[in-house]
Amino acid sequence: MQTSNNIIVGLDIGTTKVCAIVAEVKKDGLDIIGVGSSVSNGLKNGVVINIENTVASIIKAVEEAELMGGYQIQEAIVGIAGSHVRGFNSRGIVAVKSREVTQSDVDRVLSAAKTLAIPLENEVIHIIPQEYIVDDQDDIKEPIGMSGLRLEARIHIVTASSIAAQNIVKCANKAGLDVSDIVLEQIAASEAVLTEDEKELGVVLIDMGGGTTDVAVFSAGTIIHTFVIPKGGQSITSDVSLGTKTIPQEAEKIKTKFGIAKESLARKDEVIEVPGFGGRPPRTISRQVLGNIIEQRMAEIFMWIRKNIEKNGLENKMLSGYVITGGASLIEGCAELAEDIFGAPVRIGTPIGVGGLTDVINSPIYSTGVGLVLYAFKNNKNKEPLFKKGGKNIFENIKSRLLKLLEDFF
Repeated sequence: MQTSNNIIVGLDIGTTKVCAIVAEVKKDGLDIIGVGSSVSNGLKNGVVINIENTVASIIKAVEEAELMGGYQIQEAIVGIAGSHVRGFNSRGIVAVKSREVTQSDVDRVLSAAKTLAIPLENEVIHIIPQEYIVDDQDDIKEPIGMSGLRLEARIHIVTASSIAAQNIVKCANKAGLDVSDIVLEQIAASEAVLTEDEKELGVVLIDMGGGTTDVAVFSAGTIIHTFVIPKGGQSITSDVSLGTKTIPQEAEKIKTKFGIAKESLARKDEVIEVPGFGGRPPRTISRQVLGNIIEQRMAEIFMWIRKNIEKNGLENKMLSGYVITGGASLIEGCAELAEDIFGAPVRIGTPIGVGGLTDVINSPIYSTGVGLVLYAFKNNKNKEPLFKKGGKNIFENIKSRLLKLLEDFF
């Protein structure tokens, strides 16, 4: 197979699936040229619990993407999610040394803003500038060159468990890949499914994965809040399994094929056959019964999100409404149920902003994978790998990444 410096690879290691996306850099953007996916059996709620199973899933997805794309994959940008992820807003203030803001002043104010106490077991994954304030002038995106006496920065910091991140990297390394960067999955998905206008006006991105539901809130073009709900598609499958008295594998098939998120959307005469097991004969249930089971769990997840947003006083900032993506968003009636609960416009997000195999990746299940390659392209993250195979301590350089992240943003 060929190798190329113009190739970017995104690796979405999820609780229920592993997805590899291969993109080729063109003059006018990115073309998706390879897609691979496999069932994931080594994670729980976004965290690796079985190294070997996860490695096997990665290898299978990567080989499939290599075969389709015709390129040998050597490194990838990898997504991270899970209930261990935390987002914080912080601020810092410094005096402007020469009465004109310089890069040195920006570095100092960002350093002051990131002094927020972070647990020793966590590492910083992202530092996202929200706005700068020079004296009394706010909403500044680029302060360098402005005159003033005082510079203030407001930023959003994302941290993750060092062990969880290290295990993600270890799995990729064991599968034969260098890791060019680790990216929060809802940040990656936002690159693939949100428009700049939505980010500017205010929008909530809800990425409904298998193990968790990851949320990112945007306003004025930047992230202002992130959080994780420790429930996702697997919780719905578990409820269907209990409610229909069938094994989880069959419950997943029933959810995927017949699932409906609002009981009222199902016709009264619709029935579903539930396969028997252990020698038991198949049974039939009403699709409305199935809808009731699914609606209760999805409504619970959406209510958690609504309460979190209201608790943080953000409900009036969402002029663009909500965008839901991820595998569970494919359940019929998902957007309608969400609109009822949020009282705002809701749409299902699929990848945009790329060329190539658009018909193949035109599904919410590929949003994070496509978003990873878009993130790498936008932020030029696919240069020298940060985490290489066979390194003595693959995480010894995470803290130094703070300075690198700052350089990349400015």
